[in-house]
Amino acid sequence: MTELQLLGPRAHGEPCGTAVLKAVAEDFQVDEVLEIPLSGQGEHLWLWVEKRGLNTEEAARRLARAAGVSQRNISYAGLKDRQALTRQWFSLHLPGKSDPDLSAAASDSLSILKTVRHSRKLQRGAHSANGFTLRLTNLHGDREALEQRLQSIREQGVPNYYGLQRFGWQGGNVVDARAFAERKELPEQRNTRSRLLSAARSYLFNRLLARRVAASTWNAALVGDLLAFTTSRSFFMAGEAETSDPRLAILDLHPTGPLWGEGPSPAASAPHEQEQAVAEEEPALADWLVSAGMAHERRILRLPITGLTWHYPEPEILQLQFVLPAGCFATAVVRELVDLLPAGQTETPCEF
Repeated sequence: MTELQLLGPRAHGEPCGTAVLKAVAEDFQVDEVLEIPLSGQGEHLWLWVEKRGLNTEEAARRLARAAGVSQRNISYAGLKDRQALTRQWFSLHLPGKSDPDLSAAASDSLSILKTVRHSRKLQRGAHSANGFTLRLTNLHGDREALEQRLQSIREQGVPNYYGLQRFGWQGGNVVDARAFAERKELPEQRNTRSRLLSAARSYLFNRLLARRVAASTWNAALVGDLLAFTTSRSFFMAGEAETSDPRLAILDLHPTGPLWGEGPSPAASAPHEQEQAVAEEEPALADWLVSAGMAHERRILRLPITGLTWHYPEPEILQLQFVLPAGCFATAVVRELVDLLPAGQTETPCEF
């Protein structure tokens, strides 16, 4: 499957050039934003961990082994990229135990930066946002066009597509999900089941968002839309008055799209018709998600970019800093700027 099939059209026009992302782990840095005051006491040991070239699940296994506890006793808020330099929280459940020696977990790829006790474990999805520092290297394109595009992205946001990493190599997760859906079966292994259901839901959401981008309505409220604030999971119906709500213009309020599951979509009018059209294009996947017991949820169609700044450390390097809500993809921002080349591949430089 191609990128266009898995994501959809760009909202801001053709890319302004080409670049490489993740030539080294330090080119993609992520800091988890967790707004939970930690008490300093309790049976849960929270760890602020920096990892490089290591995925979250493997980091959890290393920490559990070093602490001498089952992996069931370790928790984290969200999954972070392997090919990156990331900092995130983990918690260890240690009832009646003192702080363990975790030195065996330390390596060039994992460092424990801070430890603190708390009364509760870290829940999945507890973080409110992620801060990103991205370095685009081997950058070739029009500097003026890049500046204008960055200004537009800061003012208008970008489509909130799920990133390619959600779908596996060449969309393999979607292909596998379709095969199970057509057989009306679910994978027996829990991890595989979760991965394929997530890929199917994300793919259908991207298909709906692609329709809205093509129609230039991804960042506008239509009558019948379900609107949500950036960090809220609740939503409300848009009537004529709500389509002009001033909070839409300041990127605080957004139209949403469906995460398929049980129950009819609460959307109405044209938005509901668009959702139905997507379900009719992929009936096996839509029915499969319902039969799997997934709950119908909503996701904002527009991704606001908080605190976006940029500079050029060198002529062919563009460094970006910004914050995104939890569960959103930094690659959705980069995609509206440049085409990404594989690490090691470059193009003939263009004059800036």
